[in-house]
Amino acid sequence: MGALSAVFGAEAVGEATAASGWFLENAWLIWLFPAVSFLLILLFGKRFPKGGSEIGIFAVGASFVFGVATAIQWISEVEGGGSKGAEGEYALGAGALSLAAEGESSGGVSAVSRSITWLTNGAESIGAGILIDGLAVMMIFVVTLVSLLVHVYSTDYVAGDRRYTHFFAFLSLFTASMLFFVTASTTLQMLVGWELVGVCSFALIGHWWEEKPNSNAALKAFFTNRVGDMGLIIGVSILFFAAGTFDVIGVNEAALNGTMTHTVTLAAALCLTAAVMSKSGQFFLHTWLPDAMAGPTPVSALIHAATMVVAGIFMIARLYGVFFEGYSIGGSSLNLLALIGGVTTLVGASLAFVQNDIKKVLAYSTISQLGYMVLALGVGAWTAALFHLFTHAFFKACLFLGSGSVSHAVHSFDMKKDMGGLRAHMPHTYRTFMLGTLALAGLPIFSGFWSKDEILVGTGGWGFFGGTDANGSYTIMLVMGLVTAALTGAYMTRVVYLTFFGEYRGHGTPHESGPRITAPLWILGSLAVVAGFINFPPGFQLVPESWREKFFQWVEPVGVSYFPSIKHATPSWSLAIVSVIVALAGIAAAAYYYFVRVRAVSPMATELPNGPTRRWVLARAGHSVLVNKYYLDWLYTRVIVGFVKGPLAKGTNWVNQHVIDRVVNEVGTRSVQAGNVVYHKVDQLVVDGVVNATGKISDASGEELRRMQTGKVQQYAAIMFIAATILAGIFIIVI
Repeated sequence: MGALSAVFGAEAVGEATAASGWFLENAWLIWLFPAVSFLLILLFGKRFPKGGSEIGIFAVGASFVFGVATAIQWISEVEGGGSKGAEGEYALGAGALSLAAEGESSGGVSAVSRSITWLTNGAESIGAGILIDGLAVMMIFVVTLVSLLVHVYSTDYVAGDRRYTHFFAFLSLFTASMLFFVTASTTLQMLVGWELVGVCSFALIGHWWEEKPNSNAALKAFFTNRVGDMGLIIGVSILFFAAGTFDVIGVNEAALNGTMTHTVTLAAALCLTAAVMSKSGQFFLHTWLPDAMAGPTPVSALIHAATMVVAGIFMIARLYGVFFEGYSIGGSSLNLLALIGGVTTLVGASLAFVQNDIKKVLAYSTISQLGYMVLALGVGAWTAALFHLFTHAFFKACLFLGSGSVSHAVHSFDMKKDMGGLRAHMPHTYRTFMLGTLALAGLPIFSGFWSKDEILVGTGGWGFFGGTDANGSYTIMLVMGLVTAALTGAYMTRVVYLTFFGEYRGHGTPHESGPRITAPLWILGSLAVVAGFINFPPGFQLVPESWREKFFQWVEPVGVSYFPSIKHATPSWSLAIVSVIVALAGIAAAAYYYFVRVRAVSPMATELPNGPTRRWVLARAGHSVLVNKYYLDWLYTRVIVGFVKGPLAKGTNWVNQHVIDRVVNEVGTRSVQAGNVVYHKVDQLVVDGVVNATGKISDASGEELRRMQTGKVQQYAAIMFIAATILAGIFIIVI
């Protein structure tokens, strides 16, 4: 059957050295555990005492432990400088399977890439495997930790659900799909993982499909993402034909070394951006994401914190060479990627103000924070974007699960009608929710402060006492980021007041959730505080120098051929102070409105009876625009879909009935008429006439010949003489 070979090698690029280690080289097991769990739960889950949830928790727990071991091994390689590359080859018998571990540096240490030959088409071989570097290790840690906590949380939250086993099966597949995506070594694998994540989200968002809003939300998420996914398919195809490979490293190298022309690179970047807009909820394809709150709250936490919506951010980071060159990010002041991110931050933050559903506030908040990440990648602040993804995963998961804890107690998500005063009834949920809120608002010392500040300084648009030497001067993006910081503090203050302060406006007596819900909240709340400490900026004198910029050292590729040479802005304490003041201003304005003016009306009040929207026409018009979500749903549902289902469908039906069917009917009628003419005039009169006449002539000739057969020799001799005379005459004339 051929030869089986395994090749383990690592080549240094520049000063980079090779990473090695059993966990790094076998990281494919991380996604295999939950994938197998999915099958086991589906086949045998209902036979287990806990309905199969124990299988899912065990599998994701194993992935988390394996992921932590992989992270420790990677960090030790980075801190120790790696090991020198070595190559070995083993002939193991029949078959044609090759395993390669190639070194491509990340953070001064080579990434581990192992692949097998998946498909062969002539001379073209298509591989499939894993690519493990600092970026992949970080994502593995985030996905497995948040997923594990969501699994534990769900055992209480969905207890007694009619499809309890089904729910945990798809949670496992969701986790496996995301882990497969982040460890992929080829764009083709990334495409597969991308689509698997979408399918799982459809199943989980529509988990309670008996209620029409839930099934509608699942369909909306599915179809909206399919629009962007066309961009991904086209983009991957462009990159393959331009670079000649599906390999992630090869594609990035081709974009950076000029193998692909700028026009082709830009076309690929534009197509991939469409995919990011749908999957990561960027304006104007973000409308599915708030509706996805129809699914169970643990699903919302998993989708919005660690899996589906950050897939687009990861794809930009993984194929950053394509985006960096395609959009000419270095040395610029504006590009499409940064603009989309900046607009999305403002759109998401502004829409969060007018939501009464606590989960939808957090959904629009997620849109806003994803905009921050895209903005950062668009201005060249690669590490800042990924650092914000890291911190955001913890405090946003904490907030989502906290909202689920609240709804579990009051049986509603409506802050105005059914909440208020819950801090006295739910102290653990309140405290952890506050930790997540302060981190989201970007206040010192919480994790969101450190990552948000890096994004703002990474725009290079400040320039006062630091904040320079970035990849360009994106001043507009800086302004958008600062405005968003103020809006974030304001809308989260509104949420805290309506949920935990004032008087309880619901029914019954709310109670604190059980330990399977509160324990994950405290873990995530603690991480919302300390997660930012792994990337203290350079020059931060309160910690030793060896503790600074650890996230940058562990995650960002440095000095390699497949990653662009990007600049890092110098820290600016003046910008950090200004950003905190802006956030506090937003908090103070909202606090004055709710904690002072609204509370003065009544502890049960949620708004002023004679507020700005009642007194000012402009405020009322702006509020109407926000309530109607910038009329995007109206545009999509009423105008586009309505046009397709209404006038376009009617017009198509009219054309079908009066044009296409008429042409077909006319052709049929004329064909019948032509057939009748051919039958009656040609077949009956001409063809049959000739045949019949020939028969009659033959019959008459036969009759005449029969009369000549008299049996008299003299008559036969006379006929022969006449025939001979005629033949002789012919010969004489002719010859």
